[in-house]
Amino acid sequence: MITDLIIPRNKETKFIFFSGKGGVGKSTMSCSTAAWLAKKGYKTLLVTTDPAPNLSDIFKQKIGSKITRIKDIKNLSAIEIDPDVATQEYKDRVIAPMRDLLDEKNLKVISEQLNSPCVSEVAAFDKFIEFMDVPEYDVVIFDTAPTGHTIRLLELPSGWSNTLKENASTCIGPGASLQTAKAKYEKAISYLQDSKKTSFIFVLRPENSSILETKRSTEALEDLGIKTSFLIVNGIMPKDACTDDFFKRKSEEEQKMIEKIENEFMIEIIFYPLMDSEVLGLKRLYSVGDFLFEGNEHVAKITLDRKKTMKPALIAQGNPDMDALFAPTNGKRYIFFTGKGGVGKSTVACTTAVHLAEKGYKTLIVTTDPASHLHDIFGQEIGHEPTMIKGFNNIHAARIDQRKALEEYKQRILEAVKGMAEETKKSVEEDLNSPCAEEMSAFEKFMSYFEPNAYEIIIFDTAPTGHTLRLLELPTNWKGFIDLGTLTKNTSAGTKKKYTNVIETMKDTKKSLFAFVMYPEYTPIVEAWRASEDLKSQVGIKTSLVVVNYMLPDGYGNNSFFDKRRTQQKKYMGEIRKRFDTPMLVVPLFAHEPRGVTDLKALAKNVFGD
Repeated sequence: MITDLIIPRNKETKFIFFSGKGGVGKSTMSCSTAAWLAKKGYKTLLVTTDPAPNLSDIFKQKIGSKITRIKDIKNLSAIEIDPDVATQEYKDRVIAPMRDLLDEKNLKVISEQLNSPCVSEVAAFDKFIEFMDVPEYDVVIFDTAPTGHTIRLLELPSGWSNTLKENASTCIGPGASLQTAKAKYEKAISYLQDSKKTSFIFVLRPENSSILETKRSTEALEDLGIKTSFLIVNGIMPKDACTDDFFKRKSEEEQKMIEKIENEFMIEIIFYPLMDSEVLGLKRLYSVGDFLFEGNEHVAKITLDRKKTMKPALIAQGNPDMDALFAPTNGKRYIFFTGKGGVGKSTVACTTAVHLAEKGYKTLIVTTDPASHLHDIFGQEIGHEPTMIKGFNNIHAARIDQRKALEEYKQRILEAVKGMAEETKKSVEEDLNSPCAEEMSAFEKFMSYFEPNAYEIIIFDTAPTGHTLRLLELPTNWKGFIDLGTLTKNTSAGTKKKYTNVIETMKDTKKSLFAFVMYPEYTPIVEAWRASEDLKSQVGIKTSLVVVNYMLPDGYGNNSFFDKRRTQQKKYMGEIRKRFDTPMLVVPLFAHEPRGVTDLKALAKNVFGD
C-alpha cells in the first residue's frame, strides 16, 4: 500500500522526498502529504530546498528560514532554507574553531577562500542533512528544487572524498575541519539509500517532457543507490469536462502519455485530476491528502453551458508588436526567457527562435537549464556546440553540457599555467578537481556567447528563476577566486572584465531583452514578480516583457469546469498587469504538446501572426 511508504514504523523518523520537473505540483503534493500526516497525529516537519520557495503562499502565512509552526494544524512545522543564511552559517561554523589558533591575516585568507562558488551548494547540503538528524519529528518531508538541481545536490558529496583530505586547503574550507562533516554526509547518503527509512516520490504531468525528465532523474538516483518509491501523475483533465474537439484531443493525448508512463515505470502510480481551481489553504490541502492516501475522490460536478461552442480565432488577440521588441540594434540582440519551472519557457523560447529565423535573422538558442529538453521540442539531437536545426539554414541550438564545459575550462586553465612553477601547477590541478570548478566552467561557457559571433539574435532558455538569479549573482561574490586564486592577477582580471561586460550588456535594454514566462495562477505570477524585483535591485536588470502561457481559448470548453478556470485566469491577468509595467505576450493553450519544427511554426503563427 502507498501509505506504508509514508508512515513511520518502529518509532524511527521517516524521510520523504518530493521531486520532479518544475511546475508539476511538487510543493502542492508535499504540503498536502505533510498536512495529512500531521492530521493523523504524526509530528511532521516540512523542509523546502527550492531557492524559489512557495510554502508561505500555499499555507497563507510567513514561514522563512526558521522552523515555523503552521497555524491551525497541530503537529506541523515548516522551514524554507534561505541559501544566503545557510551560506553564512556554514562559513561561521568553519571559521569558529580557528579563531583562537590563527591570526587575523590567516583568518582573512580562509574567509576569502570561502567566497568560492560552490560554498553555497555545500552549505545548502549541510543545512539539508541537518534535518536528517532530528529525532523529535516522526516524519521529515523535503520539498526539493527542480530535478536537475536536486540530482546535483545529491551527487555533490560523492565528489568530495578527494577534496576532504586531512591536510588539504580546499575551496569549501580547510580539510582538517571538514572530516567530521564528511562522516555526516556519508550518514545522510546511507539514509537516502535505505528504502525503509526514506521514500523518494516523483511528481510529473502527463506530458512527454515531464516523462523524459522523470525517467532520466530516476535513473540518475538509481546510480546513486536511491530507489524511487512511487509516482504522482498530476493535473489529468476530467473526461467529463472534455466536451468538444479541442479538449477531446487534449484528453486523448493525455491518455497516450498515461499509457507511456505505465509502460515506462514499473512502480506504483497515483493519478491526480486537474481541479477547477488552485490548491491553496488547509481545506484544499486536506482534500488532496485524502485523495492520495485514502482514495476519497473529490471531482466537482460538471455542468454544460447552453451557449453554442464556437471556433476561437487563430491569432492570440491583443499581442503587441513583438518584431519591434525583438529586432536587433547594431546587428545584435540577446533575449532571455526565464520563470518558474513548468511554465513553458523552453517551448516559448523555441517558438520565438523559429519565428525570428523565419523573419530572416541568423538565430542561436542556448539552454542553461541542466534539465533541458530542447532536443525533444525540436525533435533532434542538440549538442554542447551549436547544432543546425533541420528545415532552417539560419537557426542553431546548443545545450551547455557541464561536464564538457569543465573539460574545456580545465584545458584552458592548465594551458595558462604551463610555464609556471611545479608547486603552482600542482595547486591549480587541486583547485580544478574541487566542486567549484564545474560551476565556474558552466558560467564561462555562458559568457562565451557574448563574444563576437555571426548570430544576429541569441536566445537564452534559462533554468528556473531561483537558479537563474544564482547564476547571475554568484560572480559578484567570487572576487579573487575568479580564474582560481592561484593564477596570475592578469588572468583573473581578464575574467572579471569579461563578466562585467556581460552584465553591462544584459542591463542595457537596447542590447538585451529579459522576459518572464508564467501562466495565470498565483504561484508562477508571484515567483516571477519576486525574481524580477530581485534582478532589478541586485543585478540592475529590468524586465522588458511578460509572456502569459496556456491561456484557455474562449471558444472551447463551454462547461462549468473550464468556465471556473477561465474566470480564474482572467482574474490573474489583471494581477499580472498590476505587478508588471511591461508589454504582455499572450500564448494560447495548444491542442497538443508542440514537438518538431512543423508544430513550432504553427504555434509561432498562432502567437505572432503572419
